[in-house]
Amino acid sequence: MFQKILVAMDNSEMGTHVFEKALSVGESLNASLMLLHVLSPEAEDSPGFPGSPMLDYYPWTLEDVNVHYRQQWDEFESECLELLRSRTEKAHGAGVNARFAQIPGSPGEAICTFALNWDADLIVIGHRGLSGLSELILGSISNYVVHHALCSVLTVRFPVEKLDKIPQPR
Repeated sequence: MFQKILVAMDNSEMGTHVFEKALSVGESLNASLMLLHVLSPEAEDSPGFPGSPMLDYYPWTLEDVNVHYRQQWDEFESECLELLRSRTEKAHGAGVNARFAQIPGSPGEAICTFALNWDADLIVIGHRGLSGLSELILGSISNYVVHHALCSVLTVRFPVEKLDKIPQPR
C-alpha cells in the first residue's frame, strides 16, 4: 500500500489541516511522512515579488528594496522551517517516522519532481476549492499535481459544516 507519503503543505490553516489528515493516514498505514514546503512568491503569505505597487508611494532606492525584500524572505524561510520542525516532532510523538524539506520553486512542479525523486507512493495536498476565473488567474497547485504526479494524490478539503438536512436527489 502506501509506505512513503509526501505531505505538501504551507503555513496556512489549510496546511495545518493537510498535516493532520496526512498524520492520521501515516499512523493508520504505518507509513513514513516527508513534510514538504515549497518557497514561492505564489504562497499565500510570502513576501511576494520585489517592486510591488506599494513601493511607488515610498522614495526607496533599489538597494533598500532588495535589502528589505531579502530580510522578509529570510524571516519567511525561518518561520516555515520552524513550523516544519514542530510538525515533524508532533509526528514523531505520534509514533510516525517523519522528515521535512523546504525547497524553492514553482509549487506544482516542485512537488511532482520531489515526489518522483523521493519515490513517494502518495502525495497529500490541500485543495482550496478555486474554480472558474479564480483558478484561471491564481492557478491551482492541487490541480497541477493531480494531473502531473506519477503517484497517487489525496486532495484534502477544509471541513464543511454539516447541513441540518441533506438534500436528496430527485
